[in-house]
Amino acid sequence: MIRPLRIGVRTRLLLAAVGAVALALVIGVAAFNLVLGHRLSANATALARAQAEAELSSLSVRNGALVSPTGLEAHTPVGSPVWVFSGRTILEKPRVPATLTAAAASLASGSRRTMRVNESIRLYAVPVTAGGKRIGTVVAGVPIAAYDETATTALVGSVALAVLLLAAVALLSHWILGKALLPVSRMTDDAAAWSDHDLDRRFDRGEPYDELTQLAATLDALLERLSASLRHEQRLTAELSHELRTPLAKIATESELALRRERTGDEYRESLEAVQRNAGQMTRAVEALLSAARQAAGTRRSTSDARDGVRAGVEAVREEVTTAGMEIRLSVPPRPVTVAIEADLLERIVHPLLDNAVRYGRSQISVEVGVNGTTASVEIVDDGAGLEEAETEAIFEPGARGSLASSDPRGAGLGLALSRRLARSAGGEVVAQANGAGGRFSVRLPLA
Repeated sequence: MIRPLRIGVRTRLLLAAVGAVALALVIGVAAFNLVLGHRLSANATALARAQAEAELSSLSVRNGALVSPTGLEAHTPVGSPVWVFSGRTILEKPRVPATLTAAAASLASGSRRTMRVNESIRLYAVPVTAGGKRIGTVVAGVPIAAYDETATTALVGSVALAVLLLAAVALLSHWILGKALLPVSRMTDDAAAWSDHDLDRRFDRGEPYDELTQLAATLDALLERLSASLRHEQRLTAELSHELRTPLAKIATESELALRRERTGDEYRESLEAVQRNAGQMTRAVEALLSAARQAAGTRRSTSDARDGVRAGVEAVREEVTTAGMEIRLSVPPRPVTVAIEADLLERIVHPLLDNAVRYGRSQISVEVGVNGTTASVEIVDDGAGLEEAETEAIFEPGARGSLASSDPRGAGLGLALSRRLARSAGGEVVAQANGAGGRFSVRLPLA
């Protein structure tokens, strides 16, 4: 199978430009030489006609017959021969080869006309009339070797000039295309040099003003979308790891304890219930994160009672609260608080805040659900050391941890970032307050 010839864009553009110029030059050279040839032929004919008319003015008519003043043998130079015919009889002829005389005699009848003989001379015949009756003919000849030489020189010169112009256009086009496509070459080299970790690299060709800069801007926008998609994937992976690590550790611990020694049926049942409870927490975490992704993409919107999501979050940390010897108080309004978010997603929002309160509180945690205008609020307060003013925003950055966490090996600094991101995906917000009286976090969500 013959593979098609593949050439680059620069070569195709160069061939197109050179081909167009070559076609224009061919048409131009052909037209120029045709016009020049026609003009030279007209000049030769005009000169022959002028000579014939000059000879005609020297003739006289006697008794209805044409009379030549010079006689039969004219001393006209060979270069400009003239014949005078009275009917078919030659009254005057130059000293030229018989072939030219025969050609002139063939023009002795008929109207004004011209003839080229032996590619070397042009003849022009002028009828001589008297009293409305034709009585003879004057035939003048003009050598055309000089005209032919001029036409040949013009043809060779125009072709040579066209070839030089074509070569110059080809070189100039090659240089211009190289300069014009240089940004594309640089963009190609840059893209080839970037790795899959260079998510922030862009072509950055400035404000679009032509096709190439518009292409660069379009590719930058595409890279931005790809970068956002990759970051979202990395963040989702980190969040899944963060959310699944604790229940997985609990499942592993319960399994290890259950297999370490023989236990009673009730103890096995308690272990299995703990495994089931933590597996359910893992399932809810995965579903909540996927729901957050769908909600951020605008593909799914649902509502729930904020009291249910907060209760589920409190129950998820109940065991840790008991183990830490702390007390957690939940205060909810008597009427439903309908928010534009799923209950599982709300649980994943408050869970990192509650987990943070369990870690850094001393003895008591209070959780209060309320309504403020068109917004539902969840206030989570502990009696720990609290936050410094400079930390209220920094702790929501992925991987960032507060000053109290420096001595705590637990955690990866993703929980609070996840909580704020999930809240924002539902049109809400999570904020921290530094009041010097323990940790205080507020969740704001729009009412449905």
